[in-house]
Formats: sequence, C-alpha cells, structure tokens
Amino acid sequence: MKQTGNLPGEFELIARYFAPLASGFPGAFGLLDDAAVIAPPPGYELVAKTDAIVGGVHFLHDDPPDLIARKALRANLSDLAAKGAVPRAYMLDIMVPKTVTEEWMAAFARGLADDQHEYGVHLIGGDMDSTPGPVTIAIMAFGDIVTGRMLRRGAARAGDSIFVTGTIGDAALGLAVLRGKVGSLDTNAAAFLVDRYRLPQPRVRLGPRLIGIAHAALDVSDGLLADLGHLCETSELSAVIEARRVPLSTAARALLTTDSEHITTVLTGGDDYEILFTAPPEAVNELAALSRTLDVPITAIGRMQSPSIEKQSQITVLDESREPLVFDHTGWTHF
Repeated sequence: MKQTGNLPGEFELIARYFAPLASGFPGAFGLLDDAAVIAPPPGYELVAKTDAIVGGVHFLHDDPPDLIARKALRANLSDLAAKGAVPRAYMLDIMVPKTVTEEWMAAFARGLADDQHEYGVHLIGGDMDSTPGPVTIAIMAFGDIVTGRMLRRGAARAGDSIFVTGTIGDAALGLAVLRGKVGSLDTNAAAFLVDRYRLPQPRVRLGPRLIGIAHAALDVSDGLLADLGHLCETSELSAVIEARRVPLSTAARALLTTDSEHITTVLTGGDDYEILFTAPPEAVNELAALSRTLDVPITAIGRMQSPSIEKQSQITVLDESREPLVFDHTGWTHF
C-alpha cells in the first residue's frame, strides 16, 4: 500500500501496529517474511476458516474501529468453535480508503490485541492495500483439532434434537436499533442489542467440548433459519422447530412484546455467532451439565426428521398454537 496523506507507508504500519501482534508465535517470523509456518501437535490437524466483513454491509461506517477489528476476528473464531477446533492463529488482509487515519488504524490494532489476549491467538501474516471502496477486512483463522474429529454440518441424523447456544436475534435487532427501525425501547435494552451486533461472543470454550456429543454443527451467521437450512440440505434431512422455544434475551423479549413482527428479524436476521447443533435426545442431561460448567445457555428448539417429499429438505416453524409460520426469506444472502 502506497503512503497517503493520512497514513504512513505499509511497512511502517506493519512494524508499528501489527508486528507486535505476532510476537509469541515463532512461525510468524515477526511478520518479516512472505509466509508463516504452523505445526499442529502430533495427532492433530489444522482447521482453516476465512471470512470477510465489508463496511456498509457487515458493519456501519461509524462503528468504532476496535470493535470492527474484534467482530472480524470473532466471526472466524465462531466458525472454528462450531467445528470443535481450538483457535491458534490468524492472518489478516485489510483494505482501507485514503480517508482512514493513523488514529483509526491504531484503534483497530488495539481491538485485535484485546481479543488476542482474550482468546489466546496470534496474528501470523496477511496483506494491506488501499481501496476506493469501503473498509474491507478478510481474516483466515486456524485451529487445532484431533485428527478426524471435526464437527461437520452434514452428519445430522433423523431423530436428533436441535440445540442452540446463547440467545438468538439480538444482533439483528441491534442493527435495527442503529438504523432507527425500532420504536420505543428502554435505553439499556437498546444498548445491549447494539453491543450484541457490534461484538459477538464466539463459543470457543464450548465448541471443543461438543465433540463426542454433537452429530452436526455450524455457527449462526446468516440467520437461524438459513443456517438450519444449510444443515438440513447437507444432511438431507428436514427440521421442525418451535418458535416459543428459541432462546431470547430479556431485551429481545421486551421488543417482541411491543412489536411481534420482529419475530421475523429474530429468526432470519443473522450475526448471532452462536452454535447450532444436533445431538441425540438422550444427550440433554450431559448438555445441561456442560451448560452449567461453562455458563453458556444451551437450548433444545426442535428435532431433525426425514424429508417427507422426494428427499426435499425443509424447515417447519411452529407457533404457540403449533401452526406453521410462513416467512418470505430465511436469512441473509450476499447476492
């Protein structure tokens, strides 16, 4: 990236803000080489995941830069958690317009440093460039997992119960708050929802503990119904969930009390970064104990079943009267 009026040159930026994030990981070589080396322990393999976030699409242009950095990293850590992997390292590609200042870049790097400390990961490489478009951040994250034990989305079984961690819909409702699409709502509740949008809570401690319990898993990023649809399609199964059993935060419940139409936002909005997984019904007690140990809510919301018509996977959402709800979309799509 060439030097602009607002930023030092590329290599000065790397040395000043990003090389310190690589300290402690020998294979990063201090970000002084063109590549990095990752050696998993014997009996383990690497799980790799890449995801990108774009200004105006995945975050708002005036969001704090430290939170943008943390959201970019956590979106990838959430995917690793849903696979059962323990996160180790990540690579960062960042494209910024010439309007970005050094102060913005410094705050961005501080956000990464905060999450590296929290999650025990290190920056090991990447790239910087300029762009005439919005800030764009792509991260590739790496995690360790026992060879052959990765949780996949295509291994669900008919009769499995469907579980989710945490609460669903908060992030999408938080975005609605920021866009002024929510009516009267308590200030604290609104702030909680906005925080859930800006700062996901990837379940990195829980994910590896699901190995040996869960049959299939993925994280909820496109929306609960969309991601459950991905799991159904890959597993060649259908699903039935009960809307009343989908776990909601106090803030979300308060909002739904005043405007029940937001149930569509809750079920299809995305950006939850919770783990959606299937497991045998008899695993409920083991999961309850795990939930208490890690202080992470785990809720059963439905069941997997064989498709009823020509192997067509489908999702049925039942209301409190056990009548099917109808949605005109199931979640986020890029195109």
